[in-house]
Amino acid sequence: MTSPVAFTASAPAGAPGQGPPPSLERAYLELLHPPSGGLGKPGTGYDTIAFQFNPNELSFTKAARWRRSLQRNTRKSGVPQFQGPDPCKLTLEMFFDATDTMDDKVAKAVEKLFTCVVPTDKTLASAQSCPPWVVLRWGLLNGFTAFVSEVTARFTLFTPGGLPIRAVCSVTMEEIAGPPPRQNPTSGAPGTFGVHVVVAGETLAAVAHRAYGDPGLWRAVAEANGIDDPMRLRPGTRLLVPAMEELTGGR
Repeated sequence: MTSPVAFTASAPAGAPGQGPPPSLERAYLELLHPPSGGLGKPGTGYDTIAFQFNPNELSFTKAARWRRSLQRNTRKSGVPQFQGPDPCKLTLEMFFDATDTMDDKVAKAVEKLFTCVVPTDKTLASAQSCPPWVVLRWGLLNGFTAFVSEVTARFTLFTPGGLPIRAVCSVTMEEIAGPPPRQNPTSGAPGTFGVHVVVAGETLAAVAHRAYGDPGLWRAVAEANGIDDPMRLRPGTRLLVPAMEELTGGR
């Protein structure tokens, strides 16, 4: 079961008597070198893909895996058993237009997007080839670290010579798994964490229910993130989610 949430963004207008509206912040995708072995913090940024026009809509989808077994001596399925969360997915559209210049900048922008779904040149020679890590930089959504899993490009306008000068690209990004195990200063044992990206209207109790099947464990998520007010969560916030064995002491 999925629960897509869409956020609509537009540039605010200035109110009468309050001066001009705020300057427009241009969204862009930042491409980062993936970490060695695919785990850990990403490397430095090496390129960007700018939005020619800011997106009108960002669609987030969050799902979980469940297992249902048939009850004995019946044909009915049993109570669903939580198997873990799936990565959050972000789908957006990028619009490119070169009708003013009639050059190849649209084709180059689409080609750069296509390079995001293949391993980087730096990792091709390694034991584990990885695509670039990508971060959407725009407003509050500065923490969604992901990889691009799919790009669909529709060229909708061409020059008489066949050069595409307008395109609409649908981009699907999947969040990267949480950071690698880190040291627990109290026990000396590694602590395992996942990462969850908050969507609109979500509470810590809902996050705990998705992660552990028990909304009452929201305090563990709050403590891991230093949250004092569990009812005020901003969409796009990245939460560290301790593994269940961390809460049960490995039992």
